[in-house]
Amino acid sequence: MAKFAPEGVPFILGAAAVTVAVLAAAKNWTVAIPFILTLFMFYFFRDPDRQTPDDSGAIISPADGRILLVTEVRDDEFLGKDARKISIFMSPLNVHVNRAPYGGEVISVRHTPGSFKKAFLDEASQKNDNIAMVLKTPMGDILLRQIAGSVARRAVCRVKPGDTLIKGQRYGIIKFSSRVDIYLPLSARVLVKPEDRVLSGETIIARWDTAAEDGEGGTK
Repeated sequence: MAKFAPEGVPFILGAAAVTVAVLAAAKNWTVAIPFILTLFMFYFFRDPDRQTPDDSGAIISPADGRILLVTEVRDDEFLGKDARKISIFMSPLNVHVNRAPYGGEVISVRHTPGSFKKAFLDEASQKNDNIAMVLKTPMGDILLRQIAGSVARRAVCRVKPGDTLIKGQRYGIIKFSSRVDIYLPLSARVLVKPEDRVLSGETIIARWDTAAEDGEGGTK
């Protein structure tokens, strides 16, 4: 049976209600417009199961989409150190459910209001409305930013400080086109490059130089 993100239920029901109303009132070709919109809502909020690699040294993609950039940056706001940054752009056709890239404890979640520039622009990473989550792992802290775009004006983080995530576990969603930035410790060796396509919960985007202790990076 197909799975859907719970955040999509109001959108699916709303589009379906409009379809029924137009069908009752018009009974002509105009019903095709809300009907197609309803189908799109079902498609957009799909949440398929994923096969997360059973590999303690692997760091997996937190989002579906296209790699925008891979670089080294300094993050003083959350990590207080240099990090390897990977940016992933999600188009409206991608699955928008986000997953934990590695197992660990959520130590902070912070929403920062901002603008809604196009998510693929470099400036969107710092200026757009976003939710930042810091995940404490056995190999070092990982920062994840769910960044809203020009269409996606709301990110949802389902977890709170103190929660424990395992690799591949769903932790949030961004509605419509958007972006996820992941900041990894310098001990992580990045395996992807710009324009690569990745799948949340499946694609290995980086690897620790030393594998974590057994069980710490488990999958779900």
